[in-house]
Amino acid sequence: MSRARAVWQRVPTPVIDLVLVAVAAVDVLVVNTWEYSGTEVALAAVGCVALAFRRRFPLAVFLLTLPIALMQEVAVAVLAALFTLAERSRDRRLLSVCVVLAAVASSTPWPLAEADRTMTLVFFVYGLATSVAPVLFGQLLQAQRDLARRLAEIEEAREHERNLHAQAVLARERAQLAREMHDVVSHQVSLIAVRAGALQVAAKNADAKEAARTIRSLSVTTLDELRTMVTLLRASGGNATEPTPQPTLADLRKLVASSGTHTELTGALPPTVGTPAQRALYRTVQEALTNVRKHAPGAHARVELWQDRDGVGVTVTNTPPTRPSLSLPGSQQGLVGLRERAEILHGTLDAGPTAEGGYRVRLRVPLSAD
Repeated sequence: MSRARAVWQRVPTPVIDLVLVAVAAVDVLVVNTWEYSGTEVALAAVGCVALAFRRRFPLAVFLLTLPIALMQEVAVAVLAALFTLAERSRDRRLLSVCVVLAAVASSTPWPLAEADRTMTLVFFVYGLATSVAPVLFGQLLQAQRDLARRLAEIEEAREHERNLHAQAVLARERAQLAREMHDVVSHQVSLIAVRAGALQVAAKNADAKEAARTIRSLSVTTLDELRTMVTLLRASGGNATEPTPQPTLADLRKLVASSGTHTELTGALPPTVGTPAQRALYRTVQEALTNVRKHAPGAHARVELWQDRDGVGVTVTNTPPTRPSLSLPGSQQGLVGLRERAEILHGTLDAGPTAEGGYRVRLRVPLSAD
C-alpha cells in the first residue's frame, strides 16, 4: 500500500486534475438520460471544469458543482469537491452546511415537478449519507497529515531536549571540576609562588636566589595556565573535546534564525552590558523560543531588547498557536532556572499568558550586574 501511495504521489497534480475533470464530465453524460437544455449543459460544463481549480478555491468550486447534484442523485464532481473542501478546511460548521446543501440538491426532483414527499425524504437521507462519506475521508487525510507533522515536531523537540540535557550535564561537570581546581590547586600554587618570592628576597646564596626565582616564575606561569583551563571548563559546549565560549548578545540573531519559529528581533543594548547579564538575556530568549516551538506550534514570536534608567532586559512574546499542540516531555524546570539566574543577578523574571491567548516572558537585570 505504501508503494502504491508513493507511485500516486509522483503523478503530477495537473494530470490528476485533468483526469478528474474528464471523469466528472463522463459521469454527467452517461448517468443522465434526458435531453439537456442549453442552460443545463453550461452549468454542468462549468461545474466539471471548475474541478481543475479545487485546490486553490475549494468552497467556490463546491458551489459551482451543486447544479450537477440537481441533475443526478450521485455526482462525481460534487463528491470530489466535497472531499477537497474537507481535506483543506478546519471549519466543521461550514462542512456540515455543505453536506446538507449537497443532500438537498441531490434529493430535489429534476426537472422540477411534483414529487412524493416520502420519497424525497428518503432521497435526502440517502444523499446526506453519500455526502458525509467524502467529508469524513477528507478529514481523515487532514488528521493524518497533522499527526505526521506533530510526530516530526515531537521527535525534533525530543532530540533538542536530549542535546540540551547533555550540554547541561557537561556544563555541571565542568563547573564542578573548575571549582575544585580553583579552590584547591590555585590556592596551593599561589602559596608556592608567595613562598618562593619570599625565599628569593631572603636568600643570600646566588644559586638559592636563582632557584627561588625559577620556582616563582613557574608558579606564576602555572597559575595563568590554570586560569585558562578553568575558563574553558566553565564554558558550555556540545562536545567534550571542543569547548565553546558562553553565548552573548552577539549570538542572538543566530539563535533567532535557528529557532524554528517565525520570530522578529527588535531593539539593541549597549556593549557595556556585563557578560553575566548578556548570558542571562540569551538563555531567557533561548528557553522562551524553545517553549514556543514545543507548546505553541505555528505561533509568531517577538523578541524585544530594551533598556531603562538603570537596567536592561528582554521581552519575548508569542501569539496563540495556530495548530493543536500535543503534550511534550519536559523537565518543567526551564522557567525556574531562569528565575534563579535572575535572582543571582538581582533581577526579576515575569512569565504568564497574554490577553490575546499568547504567552510573554520578561527579564530585567540591573546594569551593574556582574
